[in-house]
Parts: sequence; C-alpha cells; structure tokens
Amino acid sequence: MNRTQIIRLVAGTLVTSSIVLAKFVHPNWIYLAVFVGLNLFQSALTKWCLLDDILKKLNVKGECEQV
Repeated sequence: MNRTQIIRLVAGTLVTSSIVLAKFVHPNWIYLAVFVGLNLFQSALTKWCLLDDILKKLNVKGECEQV
C-alpha cells in the first residue's frame, strides 16, 4: 500500500467513524468529519499534507517510487 492509499484510507475511516459516533454517541463527533473535510480541502489547495510528511519519515513508499 502506498502513501496515497493510506491517506485516503485514514481520511475515509475518520469520516465514517465520526458520523457513526455522532449518530450513536454524541452529536459533537460530527466536528471530526468537518475537520477532516477541511484538511482535505486545505491539502488540495496547498499541496501539503501532514500525514504524507509523517509517512515519508516512516519510509512508506509513494505512488511513483520504486520498491
């Protein structure tokens, strides 16, 4: 699995989890989904993602990098 796939997996998991938690635990969990959405919006505009930097430091290969 490359960095792009991991980032999409983490974002999707956080959004889905926050919606389920907002429904069954407390409505304020929806703010986690809002935060993830805003972070995705920001990363699209600035081309910078904190999780990508973290994965690079953990030596996770990118989409175009050779194994």
